[in-house]
Amino acid sequence: MKVDDFCRVRDVTESLTRNLCREDQVVQSMPDASPTKWHRAHTTWFFETFLLEPHEPAFCPHHPAYRSLFNSYYNAVGPQFSRAHRGTLSRPTVDEVTSYRRAVDERVVELLGTFAADDPRWAIVELGLHHEQQHQELLITDIKHALLANPLRPALFTDPLPAASSEGASFVRLDGGTVSIGHDPARGFSFDNETPRHEVLVQPFELSRRVVTCGEVLAFIEAGGYTTPALWLSDGWAHISEHAIHAPLYWFERDEAWFEATLHGVTPLDSARPACHLSFYEADAFATWAGARLPTEQEWEHAATQLRDSAGVFQDDATFHPLGVLHPGATGEGDTDALFGDVWEWTSSAYGPYPRFRALPGALGEYNGKFMSGQRVLRGGSVATPRDHIRPTYRNFFQPDKRWQFTGARLARDL
Repeated sequence: MKVDDFCRVRDVTESLTRNLCREDQVVQSMPDASPTKWHRAHTTWFFETFLLEPHEPAFCPHHPAYRSLFNSYYNAVGPQFSRAHRGTLSRPTVDEVTSYRRAVDERVVELLGTFAADDPRWAIVELGLHHEQQHQELLITDIKHALLANPLRPALFTDPLPAASSEGASFVRLDGGTVSIGHDPARGFSFDNETPRHEVLVQPFELSRRVVTCGEVLAFIEAGGYTTPALWLSDGWAHISEHAIHAPLYWFERDEAWFEATLHGVTPLDSARPACHLSFYEADAFATWAGARLPTEQEWEHAATQLRDSAGVFQDDATFHPLGVLHPGATGEGDTDALFGDVWEWTSSAYGPYPRFRALPGALGEYNGKFMSGQRVLRGGSVATPRDHIRPTYRNFFQPDKRWQFTGARLARDL
């Protein structure tokens, strides 16, 4: 970990706002999302609160009110401004948030210059940078929701998306046995929810060589998948009935043709592309209809360590939409398409603690552990995930009805 790493990640966040105007950065289109301006300020608040405040000599807050305005959910730090009303904050302005970022960055860089290479405080910096990368992903998905909630459906990028290519679905067999799951501390950084490493029993199973495509979901729709309650979990059926959901988010039908709204504009639905913006409920119902199931997170992680993997599409590629299931380098009889990138893959596993899990001490212990209820695990990363942020043990998690993230599905089958 170096000062250059800090500057690089902080600069990436700013680069993601390059095509946004000031008005874009203040919009909050739903309670689950946050304005771009808030993401930029909150990630700055993290370094001010957890690094500068306890370790900077003669610390003085940049602005006392920011302590609550940009506190997300850390009760040990103090009160928070209502998440659902972050879009009502016209002040501080976008320019003032930019000044806040610059001022805190200067102070952090100065402080880091006093750290020895083995200073344990580098661990706070590393956690803060991975935290910022998570918010980079949220910044992308939140601004996509804001823009596409607009009836104009404005395009953020003018270049067209390339056509995708796809092969028929096939499965690869994976042997089971007692396997090790979880992060090995010798392999560098991880979040606390990836630990401790432990052994589980995995039965032999089959895993699809690619994720579910738009064409397959379209077939599900045309077969009455969204109107057949037997395919759905009870909560899922209640949810889609209450909200009149009949297709993935950002899909719509016009003149008997299907279209998908993307950050590159509205495009005809490409049947070869990975289906994204599926809720867990939709992914599970599709798997049932297809005569398969979703993998457990243990099966997914086992597969990720056993199969050769090609390079998927990540944030670094600046495409911000999954391009297809076949990628350069995906050759060989035993290969699958990319297990990493393109779309987060829902698993059937509830998000809970590993055996002997212990949260971090203090306020940072609120980072993951307190959310281990009512959520499902996703694996693999997406087009909004930085390439150097993901790893086989990474555990993402969302409530089963959420679908504004780039979420999709890969099927599994019992042998």
